Amino acid sequence: MKSTRAIARDRLDDRFSRLRPLAELARPHTGWIRALRDALGMSGADLARRMGVSQQRIPAIERGEQNMAIKLDTMLRAADALDCTLVYALIPRSSLNDMVTAQAQRKATVQVRRVTQHSRLEDQQPTPDDIAAQIDDLAADLAERRGLWSGDRAR
Repeated sequence: MKSTRAIARDRLDDRFSRLRPLAELARPHTGWIRALRDALGMSGADLARRMGVSQQRIPAIERGEQNMAIKLDTMLRAADALDCTLVYALIPRSSLNDMVTAQAQRKATVQVRRVTQHSRLEDQQPTPDDIAAQIDDLAADLAERRGLWSGDRAR
């Protein structure tokens, strides 16, 4: 029977599978705000009025988006002013289940190798098959525990 976390991962993975094509959508070199404004034939003054900011602020907003330094609330206001919906999501590069399995395998491998080192010192070396089975068993257990990511650094 699947754990609550595994079920939650499955549900999110299903949602992410529909969003993955968006992750491949490249941002225009001028940024979305400028590209949309130009495509609509909207001047900076028009956008400023619709956003409730000064006309001089629009180039700074557009540069901020280009430099990825724009605040999310400013991007939302610009989207509203351009009659657009802002889509904000963190889309995993692989499935959540694959990420958890890989992390559990890494952590289990480290733990089992530590124990295996001690076994070698005591002249009780397990076989490679035994080690692989221990890693798989431990990884399955670790995958459902809290602390799976503790001590790990983002890549």
